[in-house]
Amino acid sequence: MALSQSSAPIYEALTKHMKNRVVRLDVPGHKGGRMNKPLRDFLGEPCLRCDVNSMKNLDNLCHPTSVIRDAQELAAQAFGAKHAFFIVNGTTAAVQTMVFTACKAGEKIIMPRNVHRSAINALVVCGAVPVYVNPGTNKRLGIPLGMSVEDVEKAIEENPDAKAVLVNNPTYYGICSDIRRIVEIAHAHGMLVLADEAHGTHFYFGENLPTNAMAAGADMAAVSIHKTGGSLTQSSLLLCGKSVSEGYVRQIINLTQTTSGSYLLMVSLDMARRNLALNGKDLFAKACDYVSYARGEINKIGGYYAFGQDLVNGKDVFAFDDTKLSVHTRAVGLAGVEVYDLLRDEYDIQIEFGDIGNILAIVSAGDRELEIERFISSLSEIKRLYSKDPAGLFDHEYINPIVRVTPQKAFYSEKKAVPVGDSCGKVCAEFVMCYPPGIPILAPGEMITKEIIDYINYCKQKGCLMTGTEDLEINYINVIDE
Repeated sequence: MALSQSSAPIYEALTKHMKNRVVRLDVPGHKGGRMNKPLRDFLGEPCLRCDVNSMKNLDNLCHPTSVIRDAQELAAQAFGAKHAFFIVNGTTAAVQTMVFTACKAGEKIIMPRNVHRSAINALVVCGAVPVYVNPGTNKRLGIPLGMSVEDVEKAIEENPDAKAVLVNNPTYYGICSDIRRIVEIAHAHGMLVLADEAHGTHFYFGENLPTNAMAAGADMAAVSIHKTGGSLTQSSLLLCGKSVSEGYVRQIINLTQTTSGSYLLMVSLDMARRNLALNGKDLFAKACDYVSYARGEINKIGGYYAFGQDLVNGKDVFAFDDTKLSVHTRAVGLAGVEVYDLLRDEYDIQIEFGDIGNILAIVSAGDRELEIERFISSLSEIKRLYSKDPAGLFDHEYINPIVRVTPQKAFYSEKKAVPVGDSCGKVCAEFVMCYPPGIPILAPGEMITKEIIDYINYCKQKGCLMTGTEDLEINYINVIDE
């Protein structure tokens, strides 16, 4: 029987299961919430009753043969992939699966340096060697852009033994590289193309948006359905083309993914896919309309710069994601993280993140016009009440790394903790980053410079959430003990 995008196999099986009078002599131990009534009251009884264990009628995520298999097949069809895997360990697990599938210890992978920490974490675990392509930079915004085709081609020609190229599609700020051309060049040299589409779910369903990885011919793509697709946090898809083995990819996934897959997460993926397949075009058109309106109104305020298609240059900004509401704040004399804090603390508006020069608001069809207006008016008032001379603000955020050793060797080396101020000239043995977005300022194996130390201190001063170091206060940093 042919599967239909209007069906949701896991949801249907779970709904049927809930109608059975099943005696719960298995895990989870809360027994539908009866063991933990405050949790049941907080989340709701239906939620706790749906939090079940794998069983024959509900299939098994590690080795799906029935409803999970059907749900994954529907997802593959909806996203234009050969295979799709439900991931309940977050898109981090999907990104790491891509790297583990493509590379073994000592093998090279070409990637932009402004990758999410999950990609470099994968290198720490599997021992693959990064060949970094420095992204372009926009001096006004101070943000990393995409990779130019010329730079990727140069890296491929200089490293013909590399196994794969990883592409951000898009970056956190909505910037896309020319993924179609990168795929053509990489495939001509026998390399796989892996796409981090943590922020690109809508590319598969919206109109007039940048090319999605599967349509571009990429071999694998990690897609955060929970970010812009409507599923629960931590749920994700791993999409694969015909060039990779479904069975082998599943084996790689099962090395790290839980054997107790959450049915709450899986059913949310199943239902989100159905909703996107049936209604995605209209949903993302609404999101684009909201953002287009907000971008225009914010730019009328003055000082702020809500950037968009005007950045596109056909090279390191090949395309721009119109659903991204990214706003440069430095001209009003405020770091992005300062505007982020003011919006939350003074106006009860929680945006996605603020860095030292920009803020990002994630907008979807689930937002309301009144909320968009409130955001715009709050930015106007923040400018009126809090703006100051921008002199002295940092004017850049991306620093080209100086790589001394591989991430794995550095992370597992003998190390010592030194004060951040005394670390100049040493080789970092851990991560340092602002989160979000989780792009490392320093990754294991990179040289610590005065410029980086000044940047870390500035981020701390402005209130960025710093993570990655063993020292939670970020006063000390682990370096290779040479």
